[in-house]
Parts: sequence; C-alpha cells; structure tokens
Amino acid sequence: MTMTSPTPTTSPTPTSAKPEAITKISIVISKGSLDGIYPGLIMANGARAEGIGANLFFTFFGMDAILKRRIDHIKVATVGNPGMHIPTLLGGLPGMSALATHMMAKKMEGIDIPPLGEFIEMIGDTGAGMYACRASVDMFGLTKDDFVPQIQGIITVGDFYGLAAGGQIIFT
Repeated sequence: MTMTSPTPTTSPTPTSAKPEAITKISIVISKGSLDGIYPGLIMANGARAEGIGANLFFTFFGMDAILKRRIDHIKVATVGNPGMHIPTLLGGLPGMSALATHMMAKKMEGIDIPPLGEFIEMIGDTGAGMYACRASVDMFGLTKDDFVPQIQGIITVGDFYGLAAGGQIIFT
C-alpha cells in the first residue's frame, strides 16, 4: 500500500486592499463604577481625536456618570471585581472602595486623564453625542433636569440604533 500525500490546497491570494476605516462608533455605558465608565469615555475621546464620530448611550447604572447628584461620587467597584485581585470579603471592608478610588484617581491624574465631570464636559465639547436611555430614565423616575448639560437628549433604544446606523457599537 502506497501512501500519498494530499494535494496541496491553494490559499487565497492576499489583497492589498485596506480594511474600511471606522467613521462612527456608538458606545453603550451601563456600569456605574469608575472602572465601568472610564473605558467608554476614553474610547469616545480617542475616536473624536481621530476624527471619528462618537455617540455615548448611558443606561442603567451607567447613568450615574451623567447625573448631577452622582457624577462627583463615582467609586471603583471593589466587591466582586476580579480585576482588583483581592478577595471579595476584603473588598467589602469599610473604606476599601474609597481607598481604591483615591489610588485610581491619583494614577489617572499622573497620566493626564481628567476627573469624570471634566472629562464628560471635554468630550461634549468635541461634538460627541451623549444620550440617556429612555427606559432607564423612566425606571428610575428621572427627568432631563437631573442630568449634566452635555446630555443632548433622552432617547429610546430604537433612536440609539438610528444614531448608530452605519457605524460600530461598543458595549462597555
């Protein structure tokens, strides 16, 4: 019995065509901790710096980032956060969240990442769209007056999809 090797397959010829450039992103921010809010803000800011259109859609506890009464009180989540590399029991000790928040704020200041309120204002000034989720606003009994002035509207998920059409959606 003679063994034959399989016939070599031909691989597709690589093309020199570049991938399509991203022209618009829409970012959903749903978590109400610093480590849940900042990634979306940093991505939106970076997009605007690159000339990419950006929309931010704040929903559920992510709306804390844009609520006047909460914006200056957002903390790092220490309980149940595997990225903290500390046992949940320790994360729940009094003062742990405040300590982690203080340490993170110092590190961010050292690399010129602005505090949350200033960052929201800065991103708004770049022309990024910022919206609160209608369902979440209704669920929590909020009104437009509860939000920072950079919020352009309270919109439905369908409205958000309309804004996002033709772009990429990122969920943080």
